[in-house]
Amino acid sequence: MAEFQNPDLEYAVDDYYDMSDFEDDSFSETDPQRNPVDAFDSDVEDNFEMNKPKTDTSALEARNGKDIQGIPWERLNFTRDKYRETRLKQYKNYENLSRPREELEKECKKIEKGSTFYDFQFNTRLVKSTIVHFQLRNLLWATSKHDVYLMQNYSVMHWSSLLRRGKEVLNVAKPLVPTLKCTGSLGQSLSRVQISTMTVKENLMVAGGFQGELICKNLSQPGVAFCAKLTTDDNAITNAVDVYHNPNGSLRVMAANNDAEVRIFDAENFACLNRFTYPWSVNNTSVSPDGKLLAVLGDSAECLLADAQTGKVVATLKGHLDYSFASAWHPDGRTLATGNQDTTCRLWDIRNLSESQVVLKGRMGAIRAVRFSSDGRFMAMAEPADFVHVFDTESGYVKGQEIDLFGEIAGISFSPDTEALFVGIADRTYGSLLEFNRRRCNQYLDSII
Repeated sequence: MAEFQNPDLEYAVDDYYDMSDFEDDSFSETDPQRNPVDAFDSDVEDNFEMNKPKTDTSALEARNGKDIQGIPWERLNFTRDKYRETRLKQYKNYENLSRPREELEKECKKIEKGSTFYDFQFNTRLVKSTIVHFQLRNLLWATSKHDVYLMQNYSVMHWSSLLRRGKEVLNVAKPLVPTLKCTGSLGQSLSRVQISTMTVKENLMVAGGFQGELICKNLSQPGVAFCAKLTTDDNAITNAVDVYHNPNGSLRVMAANNDAEVRIFDAENFACLNRFTYPWSVNNTSVSPDGKLLAVLGDSAECLLADAQTGKVVATLKGHLDYSFASAWHPDGRTLATGNQDTTCRLWDIRNLSESQVVLKGRMGAIRAVRFSSDGRFMAMAEPADFVHVFDTESGYVKGQEIDLFGEIAGISFSPDTEALFVGIADRTYGSLLEFNRRRCNQYLDSII
């Protein structure tokens, strides 16, 4: 991956993207008037309208015409549509490998756009994501439809969408001392860690750092259970971390680094159990739901499928044209999605890996994050900026929803119950956390209305 450091921890971008046109410190909104057609909105929503910060946007305000990000288009010299048109023309996607891509468009599936699977619910600027490395966008995780974790400068923040309140969970600028002392553990003190990637699963928050650090914190206990610098190599950034169960049910922590190694740790005592070495820097890994297969993506146009216990490569996936930085497994364990800087996401059937089964294309940039909902019904993929795409897997990925935003995307996450989709935006002025709720067909309400 490209060597890049963001010393002030504000935000990093694939290409120059200036949101200063939108800056308006005096921007404020008058309280929206309740519309009779919103008679079925909950009292909770009504009460919250009176107390929430003016910079935040609710579903009710959005229905009444307010921009979901709070951008005051009516006070600017251009419309939203005009700015979008200009943005699409000017944006330049970052490439590591310059290869002819004329044939790529022919491979991509034609999408029926216009579906709405997730409706806008809320946008808050009380918490806002920050990005350390422009190619790494796994910095946001939802553990329930009410609980989201994200990176904000040197803080791991927890946002409660129920209480509309943010709280610092861990400050990595301060000295970190591992609380767990076990034989075989390589724990050591750290400080001023620049978090490059993170995950939150099984009540365990795991984060990787720009200098090759690994931090593991049990969310129900104070301090950090384990922290260490995994390698002393130059440019040894921790690109990806994961928490998963092996075939025997034991909980494991995985870290992928720029030194071309993948390390496996026991999630109880954090002893390093195994190390796998590959031909190039490893940018992303993901383990299949049964814990048997490991997807390995990195500084190569090819993606690898390996035995998760031994690291031995069992298949090579060919089709992408540039480096890959995102992957996800469908819950059924048969489909693997890989996101690439060639602006596509490829879907592979592990029963036939000779070629990808589906190729999905973004609007303007690389695919830097991919997620499946836990029921397998939807797949979401995020570009570096502006666009999140949600696909209906049951339609064969033909039906899609395009979420059109402005700003660098730090991460996306479905809630485990599939009821919410969260998007983190990194921007000095309009950085925020957006919440979308799954649309349900409540026929009994339709009959009342």
